[in-house]
Amino acid sequence: MHVCGIDEAGRGPLAGPVVAAAVVLPRSGRPLGLADSKALKPEAREALALQITKTAFVGIGQASVEEIDRLNIRQANFLAMSRAYHQLCAALGEAPAAALVDGPDLPNLPCAMEGIVRGDAHVPCISAASIIAKTVRDREMIAACVRFPGYAFSVHKGYGTAQHLAALRQLGPCSLHRRSFRPVREAWEAMGEGS
Repeated sequence: MHVCGIDEAGRGPLAGPVVAAAVVLPRSGRPLGLADSKALKPEAREALALQITKTAFVGIGQASVEEIDRLNIRQANFLAMSRAYHQLCAALGEAPAAALVDGPDLPNLPCAMEGIVRGDAHVPCISAASIIAKTVRDREMIAACVRFPGYAFSVHKGYGTAQHLAALRQLGPCSLHRRSFRPVREAWEAMGEGS
């Protein structure tokens, strides 16, 4: 009986997609040091992500900036989780018996589910999902730095830091910014582009 862990990365940033991962860990030979991805240094997170992808079944799903703006971040988060879950099912060749989801909010999935607050810090399969989701998203934001110079996406990964807000005011939003988020909308309107 397979039980998967599901978590997301990128719910709070002003830019970039939200990324979710669903992971079924092996019964033995699990990577050591699994923890909440935010508590790990980038090098440790990358090393663990590599071990997880080598030893576990993994599904990854995303919701784009356009989907976030159209649906709202909560529903886009659920969409990313659903995509990750279904990709995991394809990798497994069957549906997991249950899903353990980080936090109290549950997506609409065709299996038994349990939401666990701070599950990313205490439940190994959720920790693994947290690590995969954050690693994938961070890589995307680092790559975005090349396409959108000036915003320092590789530094803050799209979160609303003082550096990011200053760049947003100076340069205005780019296509990676979530226009439904207030600081982005305000910057857009200040440029005279808002409706």
